[in-house]
Amino acid sequence: MTVARTEIKPRPRIGLALGGGGPLGGIYEIGALRALDEALDGLDFNELDVYVGVNAGSFAAANLANQVTTAQLCRIFVRNEAEVHPFHPDVFYRPAFREMGSRLLAVPGLMASAISRFVRNPYDQSFLEALTILAQAAPAGLFDNFGLHDYLKRAFSMLGRTNDFRQLKRSLYIVAADVESTEAVCFGAPGFDHVPISRAIQASTASPGLYVPVEIDGRYYVDGTLRKGLHASVAFEDGADLVFAVNPQVPIDASAAVRSGSMEPGALTRSGMPNLLSQMFRTMVYSRMQSGIAQYARDYPDKDILLFEPTRDDATLFFANVFSFQSRRVVCEHAYQMTRRDLLRRADELEPRLARYGIRLRRDRLEDEQRTISTSLYGEMLPLYVARGRRREAQKQKSRLSAGLDNVTELIQRAR
Repeated sequence: MTVARTEIKPRPRIGLALGGGGPLGGIYEIGALRALDEALDGLDFNELDVYVGVNAGSFAAANLANQVTTAQLCRIFVRNEAEVHPFHPDVFYRPAFREMGSRLLAVPGLMASAISRFVRNPYDQSFLEALTILAQAAPAGLFDNFGLHDYLKRAFSMLGRTNDFRQLKRSLYIVAADVESTEAVCFGAPGFDHVPISRAIQASTASPGLYVPVEIDGRYYVDGTLRKGLHASVAFEDGADLVFAVNPQVPIDASAAVRSGSMEPGALTRSGMPNLLSQMFRTMVYSRMQSGIAQYARDYPDKDILLFEPTRDDATLFFANVFSFQSRRVVCEHAYQMTRRDLLRRADELEPRLARYGIRLRRDRLEDEQRTISTSLYGEMLPLYVARGRRREAQKQKSRLSAGLDNVTELIQRAR
């Protein structure tokens, strides 16, 4: 019997493409990335060749490219265990007071213009129609995410990290959309690599209507998800042979969610306008993403993309509250376990594909039903704790020996 051998590609380039989804989407990605990091031997998520992120994905991708491990991402952004620069989700939701103030100051002028237009030609439109010009007084966004830029600027200024695309050892691309041209822009690419990483992330996470557009070099930018849910093609164009993609933004299938027991009948409709708008936006993004995945197969037939995303019958992510500490932990753990199940379910298909790139799937870890993020984090830190304990014990022994020598010296001096 002849056994077919898997040919390992010489020096394959591996990339990571992370989609959007707002703050909770970022928490989902952290959980999914932690599961992938544990389950894939031969792959270091801090040493990939190219990172691509849009919206919340830009946040996670930039941290990985800056040598923040998946375990550290869990501790800092989910468990609030950071000793330096602790993260608080409210940096995403600071009211855009300056924008609102400037719009309010414009109201008298707009009112005068409406009255003037009506007086000059009262038969062209009614007075109420003339007043529609007041719509220009509506703010361009409710929130200002400058706080996120400020937080990341400080975090990326720490030793071993950088806020400059050009100083990174690996390629990092952060995608945003130009408001006026509607074109996607890759910060980190030539011509756009002078922009601070933190500023690029601020632009990429500026969802229209929710956040004020971000001005960079005289242009205004918003969430790059407007163009695509994933921008894996950016990684392929950079030479990646294999791209791992995580998309946290999928619409909920309400009927399937009710059958699975994760949602009550009619809960989506009763939950109000924000969730209905979220469902519509997710549907639009998801539809385009599926078309994009199919297009990748045609445009890059010799390359591989492995996509991980939530199932559509689970409402846990959809209805979670980003401000709740407990919700963040639940969503991250949920993403972790969901990705583990997905890897195990697809193991027979994935193993030969991964083997071509020198990556091995750890079935033993995936089959461990008792494994959680907490136990995995403890397992990773255990050698460090042991090493610290040994150092402390050695220091104690050294101190005791030093004290004993001092006592002997003192006795000798007294005897003399």
